[in-house]
Amino acid sequence: MTKRLYNARIITMLRDEDIIEGDIHIDGNRITYVGPSKPGTFDEEIDCEGNVLLPGFKNAHTHSGMTAFRSLADDLNLQDWLFQEIFPREDKMTGEDIFWLSKLAFLEYLTSGITACADMYLTPETTAEAAEQFGMRCQMVSGFNKFSGPIDIVEKRFNELNGRNPLTGFLMGLHAEYTCDKSTLEAMSELLHKYKAPLYVHMSETKTEHEECKGRYNLTPMALFDELGLWDFGGTIYHGVWVEDADMDIMKKRGIRVVSNPGSNTKLASGIAPITKYMQKGIEISLGTDGPSSNNCLDFFREMFLVTGLAKLRDNDPKAVDAYEVLKMACVNGAHAMGLFDNDALAEGKLADIIMIDMHQPNMQPILNIKKNIVYSGSKSNIKMTMIDGRILYRDGRFIGTDAEEVYEKCNEITARLKDI
Repeated sequence: MTKRLYNARIITMLRDEDIIEGDIHIDGNRITYVGPSKPGTFDEEIDCEGNVLLPGFKNAHTHSGMTAFRSLADDLNLQDWLFQEIFPREDKMTGEDIFWLSKLAFLEYLTSGITACADMYLTPETTAEAAEQFGMRCQMVSGFNKFSGPIDIVEKRFNELNGRNPLTGFLMGLHAEYTCDKSTLEAMSELLHKYKAPLYVHMSETKTEHEECKGRYNLTPMALFDELGLWDFGGTIYHGVWVEDADMDIMKKRGIRVVSNPGSNTKLASGIAPITKYMQKGIEISLGTDGPSSNNCLDFFREMFLVTGLAKLRDNDPKAVDAYEVLKMACVNGAHAMGLFDNDALAEGKLADIIMIDMHQPNMQPILNIKKNIVYSGSKSNIKMTMIDGRILYRDGRFIGTDAEEVYEKCNEITARLKDI
């Protein structure tokens, strides 16, 4: 099926360029043209009415199935929240629970302009099934740890989930240093070397976590993983709030990316990541919502505002982290962090993962600097359309292809069963 999106303002994200006024043409799931108005014959034509087209936002770290615990275990520090409230409830979850709970998160992603996510949760098979049925682009990430059983399950999932569907894939990951013993870390290192694969892991989210690792090994988590060869093929850390200068040197040397989660880190009082230092080192930063229990909102506009706003406060510098850099984190860098290089920009040959920003709302007027408006004054109410793989899944406040009320009913039934420990 061919589509023409016309009368649009287009931010391609190929570079910090002027906004193009014109068309995007799509054939199936690929973009075939981006440029000035070019009429032709199409199966569908959409008048964008001067609204903005942008590559979809990439949620580079989340736990979608944790919608079950939204607003259930709040106002706690990370360790108490995780060990006292979350882990006991997760023990009661089934793969079918996670299937429905993930769909709930996917609905919210659409309303926030999120077209792809990296999801670390308990049953990646059922998360993948939910994503494929829903139409969400989703990279599953293993959260392997000392309680998970043999490393063989990670290898099995790596081989079975990669290549099964164009929308989904599987990345090798560890939950965190503090949920792994040394033998677990060594087993993962051996597996990464077998497949020459990058590693994904929660790291240095809290000061306590960071310091306790130094107490155990006399090394920071970053340095410990480097010593064990876990970074030999690169990787990505989630959070990276309490890293040291020497850690950043390792990151630069090994090509390690960082996914900042400012909403979750603020709510849990974990700290403010050193975003400016990462940028100065040339370390690529992307954004994640983290899970809907620790955040609790899967709102990428909030993450974009917080990543720059908190950096400005941390550095006492209003010039810190320019708005265009934030858009790069949200649209481009997140795709790269997930190993997705076909949906990081709007250009011929790229996947048609496209969002439309409604400019006909008060918070987008007057039109002086659209990119800064999106980051500093944009909100979920400005998402007029979300397209993934050439399919429009959300438009003008309506979900297309998924019965939202059925998802809500199923998730409320599941939550009622899980809420008591």
